[in-house]
Amino acid sequence: MANKKSKRYLKAVEQIEAGKGYPLTEAVSLLKKLPAPKFDGTVTVSFKLGVDPRKSDQMVRGSVSLPHGTGKTVRVIVFATGDAAKAAQEAGADEVGMDDLIKKVQDGFLDFDAAIATPDAMKEVRKIARVLGPRGLMPNPKTGTVTDDTAKAINAVKAGKIDYKVDKNGCVAAAVGKVSFDEAKLVENAAALIESLVKAKPASAKGDYIQSATLASSMLPGLPLEASLYAIN
Repeated sequence: MANKKSKRYLKAVEQIEAGKGYPLTEAVSLLKKLPAPKFDGTVTVSFKLGVDPRKSDQMVRGSVSLPHGTGKTVRVIVFATGDAAKAAQEAGADEVGMDDLIKKVQDGFLDFDAAIATPDAMKEVRKIARVLGPRGLMPNPKTGTVTDDTAKAINAVKAGKIDYKVDKNGCVAAAVGKVSFDEAKLVENAAALIESLVKAKPASAKGDYIQSATLASSMLPGLPLEASLYAIN
């Protein structure tokens, strides 16, 4: 049975012009005027990419530091020993450890948003790749989460650095803030994500790289963004 849309959702749909691609500033302005649920919803930008994720040379992944953060408290764990572990603790990591932390994750602990590891810890961390990988939590040098400078990585993640990765259907989605953010902050955060994704285009990708982009917040319909925001000449 199809899910029945709420009256609030249907009222929001009525305010969105069918077939229109919205400029980013206009989309954010309208999004904040839609009848929202009674909580501070997360604002997300979602993309459909013209890539084949099954091909290694068309895998799209990266990270971007949002100018105004994500509006959420980011929980970070760090796999490290010695000085790197001490630095991680001083930088505010929520959990720091090695064998004990790996076992904790194996036993079902997943109450965190990002995982960081030192290069020498990765041999052991790979033991839980099947747990972390599907959830987008596996430390990776390309996103700055495999590093000896654990304090710098923690500060970047907690300040608003987000990672993104194309899924098996060729889609990417990432949060760019909360509905309560000022319009200008949401626009700047979304623009930073779009710019980063455009730069992440694989050399082997042919045709339209970003086929569509949509701005939405929790429990509300999406607003299609105009193609000029992400078109690549």
